[in-house]
Amino acid sequence: MLLPGTGPEFVREQMAELADLARTAGAEVVGTDVQRRSEIDPAHFIGMGKVESLRAMKMEGAQHARTHEGRLQVEAARLHHLLPRLIGAYAYDRQVGGRRGGVGARGGFGEQQIEVERRRIRKRMRDLDREIEQVRTQRHQQRTGRRRAALETVAIVGYTNAGKSTLLNVLTKAGVRAEQKLFATLDPTTRKLELPAGREVLMTDTVGFIQKLPTDLVAAFRATLEEVTEADVILQVLDLSSPAVEEQAATVEQVLADLDAADKPRVVALNKVDLLGPASRRRAIGLLSKHYPNAVAISAVNQVGLHDLLTAVDHVSRGDVVELELVVPYGQEGVLADLRRVGGVERTEYVERGTKAWGWAPRHAARRFEDFSNGRA
Repeated sequence: MLLPGTGPEFVREQMAELADLARTAGAEVVGTDVQRRSEIDPAHFIGMGKVESLRAMKMEGAQHARTHEGRLQVEAARLHHLLPRLIGAYAYDRQVGGRRGGVGARGGFGEQQIEVERRRIRKRMRDLDREIEQVRTQRHQQRTGRRRAALETVAIVGYTNAGKSTLLNVLTKAGVRAEQKLFATLDPTTRKLELPAGREVLMTDTVGFIQKLPTDLVAAFRATLEEVTEADVILQVLDLSSPAVEEQAATVEQVLADLDAADKPRVVALNKVDLLGPASRRRAIGLLSKHYPNAVAISAVNQVGLHDLLTAVDHVSRGDVVELELVVPYGQEGVLADLRRVGGVERTEYVERGTKAWGWAPRHAARRFEDFSNGRA
């Protein structure tokens, strides 16, 4: 609906997003329409005439989750969305049944059915909550195992269809599903990635965000979104070609704030530069650079700017590091390979006892090199 003060470009973007939501749910989009009104109709939101013209358009539901975890999250989100509407129908049925049955009437068959369905949904929601909690515990154990590997973790976040999965696929050959559909990625995928200097990190794709992401969806997807809260670094992907890129960036900022992850070290990738001409590209980059001065312009599809992006990730992900001075005996060169994998080796020289090396490692990984520090090996 085009209300006073609402720009047509914003409405077009919202309509495109609504169409994507419908396709994601398995529905066929048979048409779209926009109504210009001075105010919202209190009865039908849109005018009655528009209601009549849209009556034939219908949507049907379907899912995009592949794993057990993804299906649990989608079903929980659907039930969270359905229950309050069912309760509303129950209240309506009580009013109608009361008028029909007179004083003391207990309602009709419809009321009983709604009550049974309401109890069934609530029981299923409790079961889903227990199963999702088990998934949450399993994912925590997986993260603990990754921590033992002493590798920093990077979570890719962004508005839906910004190109997150495509970027992960290009960087790590992950084979993650990448489609022009909302919530195409519901199951987080983690892959090892080697940075330009040889250090390795673990990179995870996450569910895409949308404007006004409902609280119940945030709750249902919490096992997936915990990958964001537990990550060392956030890699935020923005679709530079979208006319609503600023609004999409604001949506991501809001969700990160809701997850208490807004202050994490961050790298911002301005994706899809290949879809803009030189003038439009400069204008869009200049606009976003006011908010993200160190953003890196890339094209995941054409593999443009990826080295600069990984260099930025390398720099930002160093975090709390410890400078090391080691002496590694000859024959134990694997120690230096391990240091390069989790941290870095700045320089080396050969001495009588072995290889003397100066380098660094994340503080949580530094203890593994204690036996070689200060020449104690």
